[in-house]
Amino acid sequence: MSLRFTKFHGYGNDYLVLEAGAVAAEVLNLNVFAREICNRHYGAGADGIAIVSRAETDEADFQVRIFNPDGSEAALSGNGTRCAASYLYYRQLWTSGKLRLITKSGVKRYFLRDQIGVGNYLFDSELGQPGLDSSSIPMLTEEPLPQVNDYRLSEEGETFNVTALAMGNPNCAIFVEDFDSLAWRRIGKAIENHQQFPERTNVEFIRVLDRERIEIRIWERGVGETSASGTCSCAAAIASMINGLTEREVEVRTPGGTVNVRWQEDGEVVLTGIAEVVYQGEWLVNG
Repeated sequence: MSLRFTKFHGYGNDYLVLEAGAVAAEVLNLNVFAREICNRHYGAGADGIAIVSRAETDEADFQVRIFNPDGSEAALSGNGTRCAASYLYYRQLWTSGKLRLITKSGVKRYFLRDQIGVGNYLFDSELGQPGLDSSSIPMLTEEPLPQVNDYRLSEEGETFNVTALAMGNPNCAIFVEDFDSLAWRRIGKAIENHQQFPERTNVEFIRVLDRERIEIRIWERGVGETSASGTCSCAAAIASMINGLTEREVEVRTPGGTVNVRWQEDGEVVLTGIAEVVYQGEWLVNG
């Protein structure tokens, strides 16, 4: 038995996209399956899997579930859902210029802006409104906070001033002068599992270049270091905006490439970026 998948990436942040019907027929445990197929050495290798199916409600066109390499299910992935959207166009399962996807974080809208060659799609993605209060993140604080700015977070004998918010997932942002002098991978891993984040958290390290550009490094919950992340890029942009460091539209530079994030007056966060097909394959299913 075998299971067909298609690999996409958004700025090096790669996802294996599968159709739910085929997965249900072959896979007994999605958490175990995600860990096996995402493994870089013994599997197909990816930062996650996206499982798509037709929506069962008039509110959306398709549904997508995102699983991380550690087997956990994510409420939202900006790049993962964009890879799923690209798959639907690539397989010609959807042709309209607007696509509505149900995620665990609600219905998100994707607007196809351009197709660059074969299998490379540019989208405006509406990823929802950020949650700024401590209970929405969620983050445990001595008392509920309407906004978590410049919060002193202690970890392993060190204290960091952080900005935390929800962007579909929990996020914790730290502003830095440069990346080379900071052990950000070690710090990111520690903060991901910090006791004040009961659902763990993504961690973004942000270098503000000017009022319209930022550069980031990413430690993603359930994944580790990634070259890019849609929700983390949005969270880093929002953190920069609410701290008064940038305008409400910024260019976000990641090791994998550059995306644009706009925080609209109605509260909606819009990310503009690409997703591109890499290859198709078949996963051999044992027994």
